[in-house]
Amino acid sequence: MKPTVVILAAGLGTRMKSGLAKALHPLAGKPLVRHVLDTVASLDPEKIVVVVGHQAEAVSAAAAGPGIQTAIQSEQLGTGHAVLQARTAIEAASGPVLILCADTPLIMPDTLRSLLSIHEKKRAAITLLTASVQDPFGYGRIVRTGAMVMRVVEEKDATAAQKKIREVNAGVYCVDGKFLLSALASVGNKNAQGEYYLPDAVAAARKLRHTTAALIAPDPLEVLGVNTRYDLSLAEGVLRQRTNRRWMLAGVTMPEPDRVFIGTDVVLGTDTTLYPGVRIEGATSVGQGCDIYPGTRITDSVIGSTVTIKDHCVIEQSTVADGASVGPFAHLRPGSDIGIRARIGNFVEIKKSIIGEGSKVNHLSYIGDATVGKGVNIGAGVITCNYDGFEKHRTEIGDDVFVGSDAQLVAPVRIGAGALIAAGATITRDVPPDALGVSRAPQEIREGFAARRRKMKQKIDGKPK
Repeated sequence: MKPTVVILAAGLGTRMKSGLAKALHPLAGKPLVRHVLDTVASLDPEKIVVVVGHQAEAVSAAAAGPGIQTAIQSEQLGTGHAVLQARTAIEAASGPVLILCADTPLIMPDTLRSLLSIHEKKRAAITLLTASVQDPFGYGRIVRTGAMVMRVVEEKDATAAQKKIREVNAGVYCVDGKFLLSALASVGNKNAQGEYYLPDAVAAARKLRHTTAALIAPDPLEVLGVNTRYDLSLAEGVLRQRTNRRWMLAGVTMPEPDRVFIGTDVVLGTDTTLYPGVRIEGATSVGQGCDIYPGTRITDSVIGSTVTIKDHCVIEQSTVADGASVGPFAHLRPGSDIGIRARIGNFVEIKKSIIGEGSKVNHLSYIGDATVGKGVNIGAGVITCNYDGFEKHRTEIGDDVFVGSDAQLVAPVRIGAGALIAAGATITRDVPPDALGVSRAPQEIREGFAARRRKMKQKIDGKPK
């Protein structure tokens, strides 16, 4: 049966030392809570409820999606109290209730499937995910009698003997909904924290002689709880290793994978090579046979096949077509569309512009709010002057245009197909097709001027000072 999922995301996370709610801290390019949501989505749940509290509006926005509801925990009185805020969904659940915390982003879908399977096979009232760790400090300890889980003891309530137990509570539970609600109604808050602990439902189940089961996670790192910035860095490293290994096995080359970041939503083609310092984020796709050189960051963009992106480029919300070349030190700002076999060179900035097939913008230029046709050559230092201080205006450049170095195209302006723009020109009016656009002061030659200037300087230098 499909589970009903409850995700606890109400806490501030005081150990994060931050004004940002813990569930919102970014991990591999997206909030912690989003990682948990993406994992449970693969289980095809009946319903997902996210319990929010601190910064409820922002956490709700981060968690938003089809079939996802939120419930507010106005006072943070413990995990048991938090679960009760999802009472309506739990009462309506036709299958088991799966409870997770928003700060455990590394749990794998297969582990959760195993947990659900054991819960069903054992016909348990409650099934816990546990882990065997070297340093159990801070975690609730699993107290067993033989194979049976009797209770969970929190760190601050544990005896010296119990603190030596290495099997710990991962904070993930599979529970029968009806039992859960009745158990939480009887759970008290007589403990060091004065809170209503969800794990106390284990002792309640044993008191009623219900079956309690547990699954030890295959990898303790899966249940790493992110409570500090250090924990966050550990989780980042684990995700990076998982993601990079998956892509290398799928045919992507990374000479130094520890120095490459690939977001969890990124898609990469075979025979692509990512060099050290590359960071690819968001909903980005990269085609086959690309070379992406050191220091480049690509966000929410579509990169075609056989594309070369040279060192230290920034590409944001843009498209680069097959066979194109970008960089080094180029910046494609949002809305840039680079055509097939186009070349964007060093220290070039493109913004909200279309660069046509085979066109070249090779050196030190700014092209903003422009449409550039096919086979166009843009010389060094060319600028489209798109902003008049009040509004943005477009520049349109036809096919096979040659724009000489240091030209300024003052928008709105159109350059017809095949036209030639002279170097240094300031173009303020439309240029017809196949015409020459020139805007230049006449050159003047003054014979002997330099020699006279040197002679004058010698006289000045020779005077007493």
